[in-house]
Amino acid sequence: MTDRTRAHVYVSGKVQGVYFRATTRDRAREVGVDGWVRNLGDGRVEAVFEGSEDAVAQLVEFCHEGSDAARVDDVEVTYEDPQGEGGFSVRW
Repeated sequence: MTDRTRAHVYVSGKVQGVYFRATTRDRAREVGVDGWVRNLGDGRVEAVFEGSEDAVAQLVEFCHEGSDAARVDDVEVTYEDPQGEGGFSVRW
């Protein structure tokens, strides 16, 4: 899988308590992206997306919009070498 990539994302705004994590999980499973998403103590959401470049790009783009009730103020993305994530989960 030569075009596999990994994006480490931090999303700021009104992104907790608005189904952001569940919607991200559902979207990731739809496009075949592995990784995880979790709330941080400072109010941000952190996520890791691993998969094809196109699918990961779709998830990063989704993070700029978020769930219907979310208000995204900022998205920080760092691209890294894949680490072999399997499946997609919501972490606590």
